[in-house]
Amino acid sequence: MGIWYPAAGTPVHQRLGIYEQDVVPDAPPAGHGLPLVVISHGHGGAFSGHLDTAVALARAGFVVAALTHPGDNWRDDSRALHMEERPKALGGLITYMLATWPGHAIIDPARIGAFGFSSGGFTVLAAAGARPDLSRVGTHCARYPQYYDCRLIRDHPGPLPTWSDSHDPRIRAIAVAAPALGYAFGKEGLRDVTIPVQLWRADDDHILPAPLYADAVRADLPRPPEFHGVPGAGHFDFLAPCAAPTPICRSGPGFDRAAFHRDFDGRIVAFFDRALR
Repeated sequence: MGIWYPAAGTPVHQRLGIYEQDVVPDAPPAGHGLPLVVISHGHGGAFSGHLDTAVALARAGFVVAALTHPGDNWRDDSRALHMEERPKALGGLITYMLATWPGHAIIDPARIGAFGFSSGGFTVLAAAGARPDLSRVGTHCARYPQYYDCRLIRDHPGPLPTWSDSHDPRIRAIAVAAPALGYAFGKEGLRDVTIPVQLWRADDDHILPAPLYADAVRADLPRPPEFHGVPGAGHFDFLAPCAAPTPICRSGPGFDRAAFHRDFDGRIVAFFDRALR
């Protein structure tokens, strides 16, 4: 996991995998009664994938904790289809931050939010009370076998998991970017998501294309979310800016990921500031 929090001291520039950040490593936490935001990455990712958003939140007075999901990360995707394990892992992270992390006394347990991207977006929706109908996946993949989620299922043979309740009432607001399996919820599956939701869609997303993912969630939530469509953005543009020779670091022609993230991070901070006030 990675943990960011308000601190005093001189920041240093450091690499974290394919990403970079300016932080004060191992500084003592500063403040009291601070809100907590937990972060869930997408399929094959890591805790570091949204470090710029984490740093922006910490500078604004939040404690932030991001986990690397067991069995669904860049080193090991052997349990990528076991989506039922993801909200449980996120809940375990919250419990750790409130009870075991050495700085836990600075956190206000009544002010907890969650941010998730792609499979992480699915994760935080489920943690907020959403229940997917996984029987919809077969119909979806029969119609769209070329979509990323359907190719992932083909690469991991075996039955889809049986879903169980994953609601974590400690979470009071969620920000969701390009949610995986958005079509699998429906109005019935999303009826219990009544906390504030900020929802993001990449308008040039070729991994989870419109209208079956973010748009489906937007249409089926019982209360309208704060919605943002991002012209020209691809799926991976929600990840922190990076310069590695890998597809997740490449943006489409003319799209400035760094400029977008300055706005994106600011809107994430403003949303959680309002929702967890």
